[in-house]
Formats: sequence, C-alpha cells, structure tokens
Amino acid sequence: MRTKSIVSLIVAALAATFAVLFVPSGPAGAHGNVVGPASRNYGCFERWGSDFQNPAMATQDPMCWQAWQANPNAMWNWNGLYREGVAGQHETAIPDGQLCSGGHAESGRYNAMDAVGDWKATSIGNSFTVSLFDGARHGADYIRVYVSRAGYNPVTTPLKWSDLQLVSTVPNTPAAQWTRQLSNGVQQDIPVSVSGRSGRAMVYTIWQASHSDQSYYFCSDVNFGGTTSPSPSTSASPSGSPSAPPSTSPSPSTSNPPVNGSCAATHAVTSQWAGGFQGEIKITAGGTAVKSWTVTLTYPGTPPIAQAWNASLTTNGNSVQATNVAYNGGLAAGASTSFGFLGSGSPVTPSITCAATA
Repeated sequence: MRTKSIVSLIVAALAATFAVLFVPSGPAGAHGNVVGPASRNYGCFERWGSDFQNPAMATQDPMCWQAWQANPNAMWNWNGLYREGVAGQHETAIPDGQLCSGGHAESGRYNAMDAVGDWKATSIGNSFTVSLFDGARHGADYIRVYVSRAGYNPVTTPLKWSDLQLVSTVPNTPAAQWTRQLSNGVQQDIPVSVSGRSGRAMVYTIWQASHSDQSYYFCSDVNFGGTTSPSPSTSASPSGSPSAPPSTSPSPSTSNPPVNGSCAATHAVTSQWAGGFQGEIKITAGGTAVKSWTVTLTYPGTPPIAQAWNASLTTNGNSVQATNVAYNGGLAAGASTSFGFLGSGSPVTPSITCAATA
C-alpha cells in the first residue's frame, strides 16, 4: 500500500509539472484589454508572467494563483477575452455570476476570472481613467464603463448585472481617433467620475470592436480611496502606470546596441526552474522601418522550445524559425519587440539570425 501511494504521488507530481510546462501558448490574435485599472487576467499576467511558477504567488496573490493553476492560457492570452455574435444583447448572452469570464468565453478558458475572493485591487480616486489597449487597431462601435453600486463587495459576492451602474460611454470611434497612437496598437483613455465612493468595487468595461461583432468584457478590481495592493516580489516588472501599454510593446532603441542590417535579435533567459526555463527573444529594427521579421534560432542539438507566444514557430531539425504575428511585425526604425517561450531542460543559447521586410 505504501509503494502504491508513493507511485501515485510521483505520477501526480509529474503530471502537474508537464501541465505547467506545456500549457501556455500566448495570445492567439491581436485584440486588447483594459490595462488600467488592470483587468483581472491582464493584472495577473503583468505581475507574474515572467515568474508564473513561483510558489510565493499562492500566498502573495492567491486569486492570481488559482487563475494560473486553472488555466495559464487565460493570462498568456490576456487580449482574447471576447464573444462573437452577441448583437448587443450582453445581459441575455452572459448570465449573472459569469460577467468576468464573458459568459465562460473561449470554451471556458477564462472561467477563473469569475472566482470570488480578494483579487489585487488598484487604488483610485472618485475621478479616474480607464485605459483600453487595442493591439489590432479594431476601433470601437462603442465602449461602456460601469462601476458597481455602493454596497457591492467583489471579495464576497459574484458580480451580477444589477450590481452595475453605467458611468461612461464612448461612441463609435475609429482606431485612428483613439487617445494614444502607439507603435504596437492604440489606446483609448476614458475619464470617469463618481461621487462619494470608498472601499472595494468593480469597474466593468464592455468594448464592442468595429471590425466584426466581437464583444470584449473586462473586470477590474478597484479600491476607492484605499492603498494600492503591493506588488509581489518577483522578476515580473509591473508597468507602474495604468496608462502604460502592455509588455509586448516595442520599446525605444536608445538602450539597444547598433543594428547591422534590417534587424537584429538577442536571446535572454528570464526565469529557470528544475527541468525547464522561460526565455525571451528581442527583435530590434535597423535604420529603416520594417513590415515583418523572421528570426532563426539554431541549436547544437534538439531545440528545447515547447511553447511560444507573440510569434509563430516552425521547427526543422535543430533550427527554429520564428515569424511575427499580426500585431508585432511592423517596427519603426530602431524600435523593438519581443516574443517569449518555454523551454525544457537546461537553458541553451542558440545562434541567432534576423531578417526583415521593409
């Protein structure tokens, strides 16, 4: 009996390890999210995306911990929480208690967003700004911002439609007219004012994209007049500002080394654990703007990459060819972007080449 128990524990441990190592797949398409006050899944990605296996998350950020355990893809795909064909009938399509998951959108990928508990909350005043990032420049037929009514407590109660009060609406706005034109998308900053509020609340945002009947749903936990929840001690780098673009944003080239040719790429290991690691490839454009890029990674043996995000990968022998996805191919001269990946075994530094199309 004791032998069977030991074997069962080993099998369970191995299963858990492989589940964590091989699930993340990255954003499947260029969509968007509320980056300030950060939505539940974007906040979990922002705080823990570079250190998602850190057991300290269980005590420092327990609601994010349960979400990562339930489905890591809910965070890697932080920009994909939407439904199609709702035709504006949001309250009919999404049952009470499922507002934060968009009514169990994407085959239940985001179900953990509905979990009731003490999610990290952003401290705000009675006048604040909701910042919506649109990576594909879809634009909006409309954006609606709700705030939960006084007396509702997201720590103890599932969110219902009757808990919400509409506080701001943005009408039809093409992407070219959004507040901020970024190198990796656009951002709409929506001013919101309420009066006499204090304590915990929920900011709920509906974004009706213009390119098709796609409706996006975002829950942002806030604390009116409170103290901002402390960030965990991890290798992740929170934006520090509700208006900062997502971490896939191309960065200025001031700190980048000179680029010879159309582009250059560098390899870095961002975290490591027993049996695996997380890496990042940074791509920097040369002296002219580029429309697309391809990075080739050549390893001394079998490529260790198991999963990747923000790039499309093709493996041939000991080489891996990574090409940009729709939202991060275009780079201004000297600008940069990156893609991440999970590797098995110990980190191996490949030889790297980069080619780009102007």
